[in-house]
Amino acid sequence: MTMGWLSGSLGLFYLKPEHVENRALNIVGGLLAIVSGICFAFITKTTTDPKQIQEADPYGDSFKSEKLIKEDFLDKLSDFKKRVLGIIMSVIAGLFYGTCFAPVQYLIDNCPTCSQDQSDYVFSHFCGIYITSTAYMLIYCLAKRNSPIVPPEIAFPAFLSGLMWAMAMIAWFIANTSLELVIAYPIISILPGIIASAWGIFAFREISGRKNFLFFFVGFLLTFASVACTVISK
Repeated sequence: MTMGWLSGSLGLFYLKPEHVENRALNIVGGLLAIVSGICFAFITKTTTDPKQIQEADPYGDSFKSEKLIKEDFLDKLSDFKKRVLGIIMSVIAGLFYGTCFAPVQYLIDNCPTCSQDQSDYVFSHFCGIYITSTAYMLIYCLAKRNSPIVPPEIAFPAFLSGLMWAMAMIAWFIANTSLELVIAYPIISILPGIIASAWGIFAFREISGRKNFLFFFVGFLLTFASVACTVISK
């Protein structure tokens, strides 16, 4: 969210800074979105039901081989080190994810003959994702010596979630064209946090406790205020 918002606001990566009517209000909206994201980050799972989190048998009934379930270096880390590593990796992923629209916006801003509609770049964007993810999978298979850990139970859910993700990304391209990065990124990046937390609270019952509910409530209010400020600033 921060990288996408700054790219549009400051014109990072040779992008043209996007115009908003009220720059101060837009900055406030972006800062509120960051704080709300921090609140959601402090929400922790409290369930210990193995049927929900599958810690006892994470790979299902199809994987009972000792060769496949032996400990790797991650399993040997303490819970604190796992959390620190997870946060670092998620931040790195967020930096890349926050700049995924930069090449498209660069062409729109700096190429007079290129299309000004971001939806025209969906196919090339998805082709790049498909080729890159395929390359990662091949590298993983080679690293695992042709014994990748791919639970068969996730095959159809993975395909279904991919379709949902693709539709969401297409909608994001359309939103970028209509609202611009400086408006679309804070809204689209933060609102899913509310939805994910709501699923964890009401559907899976994996989030409970006064502290978690407090973080969720404060995060929800800050998100609502962030979206309001960002929309009004346009």
